[in-house]
Amino acid sequence: MTDNSTPEKEDFRLLFASNRPLEIEAASAALQDEDIHSFQINKRDTSYIFGEIELYVLQSDLDKAKSILQAHDLL
Repeated sequence: MTDNSTPEKEDFRLLFASNRPLEIEAASAALQDEDIHSFQINKRDTSYIFGEIELYVLQSDLDKAKSILQAHDLL
């Protein structure tokens, strides 16, 4: 992180990927309930509906986030 505590691209790790948007939303909501910030990168092609949506968290939250998703049967 920089001096002003703004996360850099390198501070984030891929936590979960799915081709089902509702699954990603459920995972994101479960993380938000535990005060873990996440963001999505949608790599789905809208014309042909293939590809995945990726969910990222800070590296420092990765282990806790994995545990949360496992508890919700999402991993």
